[in-house]
Order: sequence, then structure tokens, then C-alpha cells
Amino acid sequence: MDPVDLESLNKIKDNVHDFEKKTRSIVGALNKIHATPSDAIPPLLDGVRPMLKDCAESLASIAALIPENEYWRWVTLFTNTLRSAVFAVVLVEYLDSGTLLTQAGTAEVLGIKDEWNTRLILQAEDYLHGLISMVNELSRWAVNAVTLGDFERPIRISIFVKDLFTGFSMLNLKNDLLRRRFDSLKYDIKKIEEVVYDVSLRRLADPKGVASHPEIS
Repeated sequence: MDPVDLESLNKIKDNVHDFEKKTRSIVGALNKIHATPSDAIPPLLDGVRPMLKDCAESLASIAALIPENEYWRWVTLFTNTLRSAVFAVVLVEYLDSGTLLTQAGTAEVLGIKDEWNTRLILQAEDYLHGLISMVNELSRWAVNAVTLGDFERPIRISIFVKDLFTGFSMLNLKNDLLRRRFDSLKYDIKKIEEVVYDVSLRRLADPKGVASHPEIS
């Protein structure tokens, strides 16, 4: 490898390592939702948002080191971490508003700029991987929310996830890994539906009465 290339590789790796550490910290913080009462979720998110800004700074540092038109040369160094960051961003938005953040909106939160389009971009594939990870997490939350006494939460999660699954079903997923992960969503939906059925059977919550309520109480 050319000495200049080796120097660039080492610099990018150092910044990617920093990005990885920050992303792991965010994912760890968001994992606390499983033991956090609903009324304590907003303060949890307040603590996570500054961490997302730190991630955006790391991505800006990485983008600054990648030469023009060399995105594909370096992308494998940070693809998995970028997907984790996307997961964190879309989960925060869901927890805050009960809505799905778009690909463009996710890129904006992560500070990914249009002018970086030959150096660092948020591909649709990476965005979709992040969405699938969010559904995986929400299926866990549906179960744990009930143990915390939030019996309406699984119903709201079910409505959201089914809508998301419908959107995925309309896509022509050519990537094998993405297709397999999409197929796994059926198990998440089944898991959530079992929780909804249980709380409905025990008359702890009424699905018809929850559907139109705001996501965050």
C-alpha cells in the first residue's frame, strides 16, 4: 500500500473507532428503555440527543478524511456502525413522537450533508437495516413494557410495526442479507401480537381504544 494511503487508512480507522465507541454508548443508553417507566422515557431521550450530536461530529471527521469519489473504497470500515447509528436515530424519533423518521431526516440528524455524496452517504440499504433493528428492539420492548405496567404500549407498537412491515413488503429487496432480515420481522410481529392478545384477553387494555391515542403519554 502506498505510504499516503496507509496514513489515510490509519487516520480513518482512528476516527471510525471513535464513532464506534460513541454509537455503542448510545445503544447502551437506549437499552435502558426496557427497565424504564413510560413517564421516564423523555428524560432518557434528553440524555441521548447530545450523544447523537457527538456521533454527527465523528461522521464529519470521517467524511473530511475520505477523498472525493472514494466512498466505495472506504465504506466497509464504517458500514455496520453507521447502521447502528441509524437504528439509534430512528428509535429515538419513535420513542419521542411515535412516528417513523425518513431516510433524509435520519441523514440530517447524523449530520450527513448532500455535498459529501462522493465521500460519505446514507444509502437506502443502511437505512433499512437500521429500521429492522428498531423493530427487533420494539418487539422486546412490547414484552418488557407489560412487566412495567404499560399495557397499552404493545398495542401502539403493534400498529406501528404492522404499518412499517406493509411498507417493507412493497419494496423489491435484492440484497440477500436485507431480505433475510426482513423475513425475520414476521417473528417480531408474531411476538408482539402474542403480547397484545394476552393483554386484551386479560382486559388490561383495549386495542380499539388505544389505536388513535398519542404514542407518548
